[in-house]
Amino acid sequence: MRARLRLLYIQLKFYYSVNWIKTLYFNFKKFPFNIAKKLPVFFYGSVKFTSLSGEVLINGPVRRAMIGFGQPYEMNTIHKGIAEINLSGKLTFNGHVQFGKDYFIYIKESGFCEFGHMASIASNGKLICAEKISLGNYARLGSECQLIDTNFHKMINSENGEIYKMTVPIQVGNYNFISNRVSIMKGTITPDYCTIASNSLCTKDYSSLGENILIGGIPAKLLKNNISRDWKGELDDLDRWLIV
Repeated sequence: MRARLRLLYIQLKFYYSVNWIKTLYFNFKKFPFNIAKKLPVFFYGSVKFTSLSGEVLINGPVRRAMIGFGQPYEMNTIHKGIAEINLSGKLTFNGHVQFGKDYFIYIKESGFCEFGHMASIASNGKLICAEKISLGNYARLGSECQLIDTNFHKMINSENGEIYKMTVPIQVGNYNFISNRVSIMKGTITPDYCTIASNSLCTKDYSSLGENILIGGIPAKLLKNNISRDWKGELDDLDRWLIV
């Protein structure tokens, strides 16, 4: 009984904090009526829509509130009011997805960004996608993380004049546990069941290290094998408390 009451309280708290104006506007602007009326995307707290010219796609069954921007699922309770979405490219959701408070999402016209089921970016997260960023199922990022697949400016080899590639896709594997203040930069690929320590800088392909690894540092390197978040023990709770 206590667990049921707690779940009811959390769900009521979610609904109480919904920004209904932005929620209605976004859904009916970005989806056909038969999808928009289900209100699959909820916005919590204030948010600035710098651009919504891009495309939003939901793969699979559509449910109300399955994607939460600014969703109050963390310990902090106050919005700073600096959340912003600049969507000119394509954004795809493959299930339920959560964003914490005060996020910044920028998807360039040529960019493609994909979120797996129960992927999340916690508060003060930043995502800048110029080419491609893909997050697997249960790829969960802590607060103040950033994913950036571009240098923003062309870089050259000052000796031979070689021009380096400005953008390289990012791919975050399934069941990744990424702690706070992690920077995931262009060209990063992580395997399934990867854990990344706080304050790390990821810049390359780590998939050859295998699954169930801990990486960390600046730049990130292998710290430990045969270690993983207890996903089997937590999946039911994650689904129960985070799916509205």
